Amino acid sequence: MMPRERVNLEPGYVLHSREYRDTSRILEVFTQRHGRLTLFARGARGPKSKLASLLMPFRALLLSWSGRGDAAQLTSAEPHVENTPLPSRQVMSGFYLNELIMTLITRHDPQPALFDDYAEALRRLASDATPEPVLRIFEKRLLVHLGYGVEFAVQAGTYYRFHVGEGLSEVREDAPGAYSGRCLLALQAEDLRDGETLDAARRLLRQALDHCLEGRELRTRTVARSMARRGNS
Repeated sequence: MMPRERVNLEPGYVLHSREYRDTSRILEVFTQRHGRLTLFARGARGPKSKLASLLMPFRALLLSWSGRGDAAQLTSAEPHVENTPLPSRQVMSGFYLNELIMTLITRHDPQPALFDDYAEALRRLASDATPEPVLRIFEKRLLVHLGYGVEFAVQAGTYYRFHVGEGLSEVREDAPGAYSGRCLLALQAEDLRDGETLDAARRLLRQALDHCLEGRELRTRTVARSMARRGNS
């Protein structure tokens, strides 16, 4: 039988939660040293619960739990650092980050570097940075952690096509879907200040992520498209 594990004051974030029975919640959390896991939070709902206001997405927490495998019980939670709430216009971007982690990161696979990248992305969103460069940089780093990072062996004055699984190959400037070497080098340096580079980053990273998703649709993408259509109508 798997030994009963006790973990105390582990840095982590709640990615998603759902109601369980009358007063409890089932949490999907992302932790620094234990990766993504599921925790049962008993008594975490209701006006008298001390945990209800804490167990929210985008809050840096110190989590403690006890149990085995996917049946661990949350024993305590407390704030880790002072949290700056995400502005309302950044919340959808935050949920997109959460959905990427829940969809692409295996449970119980420690990813401390990705954890730091996620925390950095939330800090930048909370400071009201323009969201798209923040999201593209996180996607780029996530692909590296997944083993699908792009090799940027390119030259600024040359054009390239990206093939998932094969990488970048040189093409003519007018080839369909071509990426300029200048934009690719800027993406490698995570310098996404100009519109052409940001557009190239969006297209290339979408190609790579769609391969990892294997046809799975992200709910946050669907919601974002619906909101954009309503905004343009």
